[in-house]
Amino acid sequence: MIAVLKQGVSKKQIENLCHWFREQGIDVHISEGEYYTVLGLIGDTSKIDIELLEDLDIVESVKRISDPFKSANRKFHPEDSVIEVGDLKIGGGNFQLIAGPCSVESQEQILEVAEGVKAAGASILRGGAFKPRTSPYDFQGLKADGIELLLIAKEKTGMPIITEIMNANHLPLFEHVDIIQVGARNMQNFELLKELGRTNKPILLKRGLASTLKELLMSAEYIMAGGNERVILCERGIRTFETYTRNTLDLSAVPMLRELTHLPIVVDPSHATGMVRLVKPMAMAAAAAGADGIMIEVHNNPSKALCDGPQSLTPEQFKDVAQKIRKILEVVRE
Repeated sequence: MIAVLKQGVSKKQIENLCHWFREQGIDVHISEGEYYTVLGLIGDTSKIDIELLEDLDIVESVKRISDPFKSANRKFHPEDSVIEVGDLKIGGGNFQLIAGPCSVESQEQILEVAEGVKAAGASILRGGAFKPRTSPYDFQGLKADGIELLLIAKEKTGMPIITEIMNANHLPLFEHVDIIQVGARNMQNFELLKELGRTNKPILLKRGLASTLKELLMSAEYIMAGGNERVILCERGIRTFETYTRNTLDLSAVPMLRELTHLPIVVDPSHATGMVRLVKPMAMAAAAAGADGIMIEVHNNPSKALCDGPQSLTPEQFKDVAQKIRKILEVVRE
């Protein structure tokens, strides 16, 4: 349920109303927009008398929300959420380019890539330390050592870092990581999501391999229900009958999610297509579709990459893509 308050309502009146709701066992999410304040009521709202609530002088309107996701719902939070990462912002018209290797392999490799993508226009460095792989015989990442190398790259370049978590027990290792990524395979690892909900770290949540948008938003809800509202959604392609690409990039998810939620939306064309030659056109299309950020895999020597070489751009190729994305953004923002 949401209650839209009238303009000019004082903070004291809002506090009194929220206190009354909480006495009824209802949690309240307050969203203050430019013109209206929206109270999102979470819990068993069946005991709330809508007519009584609408008769209050400070209440403009009351609506019941049938969607199972509440905190992530745009109806609860009409304004776009802006996630701050250090001095950077994602969402609400703030666009960021995220780039780096699928896997951190060595200090020399991550530093070379980090310096290259920063020079090309990336603002956030990605790199895999813990790697979920389909085959148990594939490279699984450097784990804790990989995070240490990312932190060295962060110190050298000043770029915030994002890397994937696979187990809640690893959280202490992520203390200095700026954004924690939840991969597609863990999108419905609800115990992990609950633990991340108890942190105050920005969480980039990737859509599952065959998950609906509703399921993605419900996973975001798990994190937000724990108290962490700093969630970024990521469309990274879904599994369909198509075999020419690694996955099918669902760009319609961007405008659809924009209607459904206030959370920022990032697109990953690298994992979606699995092919270098498709990354550029899909990245441009994602920018045109209204994404708040694009995440691209970049490696200094893709032919010798230990993970996902066929979809990894070189720093020079990334520079070209970044330039094209900036041109697209200029058109979209006119």
